[in-house]
Amino acid sequence: MKQWIVHSREETMNFAEKMAEHLTANDVLTLSGELGTGKTVFTKGLARGLGIKEMVSSPTFTIVKEYRSGRLPLFHMDVYRISDDEDIGLEDYYDQGGVTVIEWAENIPSWLPGDYLSVAIARTGQTERSLMLSAHGARSETLYREIMHDACTGH
Repeated sequence: MKQWIVHSREETMNFAEKMAEHLTANDVLTLSGELGTGKTVFTKGLARGLGIKEMVSSPTFTIVKEYRSGRLPLFHMDVYRISDDEDIGLEDYYDQGGVTVIEWAENIPSWLPGDYLSVAIARTGQTERSLMLSAHGARSETLYREIMHDACTGH
């Protein structure tokens, strides 16, 4: 597990944009953090990195928003209001050839696939955030190593 510190919304978006370069079809990312820590800001950066031109906003009331105009489709989920015992078919998105981003994934642990990259976002200052990445599975471990390599080499 590695921690990165970002000092603004733009740095958060830049980090996620750079991460998006490594994403491939069917990658799943989970985002956790308190309300207002930047989960949707992070997703906006991923979308920008995937070449998505549409305005990305929180899917809080729609649960899933789909963006298909980029290099890969982006399925942005917010399961804040969902519990683990509700089955609304979100797992059907995991193998649709896109990138799935799940905010509040800790609410649905039994629905998560066997392989995903977890991003925990924590407020450490007024605009400063801590980003903690952890891999769960072989593909996410590869993704994690690629991100670490970029961070160490400055790419």
